[in-house]
Amino acid sequence: MKNNVHYTYKTPYGIITIESDGSSVTSIKTDEHIKSSGKKLADNLTDEAAKQLNEYFEGKRKKFDLPLNPYGTGFQKSVWKALEKIPYGETRSYKEIATSIGNPNACRAVGLANNRNPIWIVIPCHRVIGTNGALTGYGGGIDMKQKLLNLEKEAIK
Repeated sequence: MKNNVHYTYKTPYGIITIESDGSSVTSIKTDEHIKSSGKKLADNLTDEAAKQLNEYFEGKRKKFDLPLNPYGTGFQKSVWKALEKIPYGETRSYKEIATSIGNPNACRAVGLANNRNPIWIVIPCHRVIGTNGALTGYGGGIDMKQKLLNLEKEAIK
């Protein structure tokens, strides 16, 4: 493992902590959900991720251009890759994600992987909803999920 660094940034949507291993972003979490250790230090990647997130929050960025290395199981990573394919301003159901990874009966497992997504917003787990269109669990809370979905809808008008 490389030298991990983390840094906390203030955004219009709250305090976030971004972690980097020196070559990839490994975690983006709301401040209350992250447990970082070691020296708090920004690097080029954490600064670039914060810049791109602020552009997203301003409605100016629809796609992120960051090297990512989320830590997780092979199954989780397959779900997270599928999440990255959900277009800005659109949603998919847990069932649609499960089907897209070739395992249509894995809706609950997709939900768990979605919940464990370590790279908030950039891997857009907020775009996953219930089959009936209901907003279901989100690590940042349902209110935050609704705000992010509304932000995207407004930006594409």
